[in-house]
Amino acid sequence: QVQVVESGGELVQPGGSLRLSCAASGFIFSAYTMGWFRQAPGKEREFVAAISKSGGRIYYADSVKGRFTISRDNAKIMVYLQMNSLNAEDTAVYYCAADLDPFGAVRTQAKEYDYWGQGTQVTVSS
Repeated sequence: QVQVVESGGELVQPGGSLRLSCAASGFIFSAYTMGWFRQAPGKEREFVAAISKSGGRIYYADSVKGRFTISRDNAKIMVYLQMNSLNAEDTAVYYCAADLDPFGAVRTQAKEYDYWGQGTQVTVSS
């Protein structure tokens, strides 16, 4: 049974930091590109960051570049999103997702991802 479970979301003040975690099971984690997406109220789900199966290639959305860092630990079957310098525009539900692309591409479109978690709420507010 495939499971993708995010954790770490909470209320944080502007300028603060959070680290999101994603635990995966039920599939060959090391064969999948892993991504983080987010969805704010009234908005479409948007790409945040993705990391290739080996961790050698990483992409970020322009809105988070320089502030967020994605990483993975294939031995622990975990993906992380370190978020710094948070602002109100980062408020959203954050989703972890897995993409089995046969060519190992790092893709940014949600429709390409096969498995999704339920999301974790990040609220940035004073």
